[in-house]
Amino acid sequence: MTGLQNYISTSSHIVFFGGAGVSTESGIPDFRSVDGLYNQQWKYPPEEMISRSFFESHTKDFFEFYRKKLLHLGAQPNKAHKALAALEKAGKLKAVITQNIDGLHQKAGSENVIELHGSVWRNYCVSCGTQYEVDAVASAAGVPLCNCGGVIRPDIVLFEEALADDMMLAAANHIAKADMLIIGGTSLGVYPAAGLLRYFSGTRLVLINKTATHMDQAADLIISDNIGEVLATALSI
Repeated sequence: MTGLQNYISTSSHIVFFGGAGVSTESGIPDFRSVDGLYNQQWKYPPEEMISRSFFESHTKDFFEFYRKKLLHLGAQPNKAHKALAALEKAGKLKAVITQNIDGLHQKAGSENVIELHGSVWRNYCVSCGTQYEVDAVASAAGVPLCNCGGVIRPDIVLFEEALADDMMLAAANHIAKADMLIIGGTSLGVYPAAGLLRYFSGTRLVLINKTATHMDQAADLIISDNIGEVLATALSI
């Protein structure tokens, strides 16, 4: 039995905290790697194009970038998503806390998913609040508009916007109760999300990431490999 398998088998309240690296194996690019969005050439810096001020001042350009680079509606759950869903079904995993907006954890079968940065699958009119399915944005020509004339925007957290208090509180409560925290596919460089880790007081901190993070020295186990293979192997699925 590997160290990760042993940790899982002897833990009762596991929480998973994940980032973009969880979904790269589903074909969704991350932001900070060599091939990530931040290293691609655009008319404006990608981090500016997904900011609140850019959305308001360059709405058409925002949606052009959003549809090309942030909507991956055909993506399917990979081994990591499926392993976490199986771990929840087994009663071991109590929550998935994700920085991703792709909805792949739910598509894999996970039920208790805390989406810190929202989801592309939820959309609403900024004027009247009417809720819309993702197709209203994905299939629109130019700026998607509500029947009232307002702009339909994705329910995601843009740069310059605060994370929802209820999501932060739920995530903090789960991390505080965890006896084992698995961190995967994230550089832990995005705040305030990464700051939630300070609430962990359990005995087993596991990092599954291809690159080093500032939490490495505090970890009980570090695995530098593809997170999908690591989790699938640990759970024998």
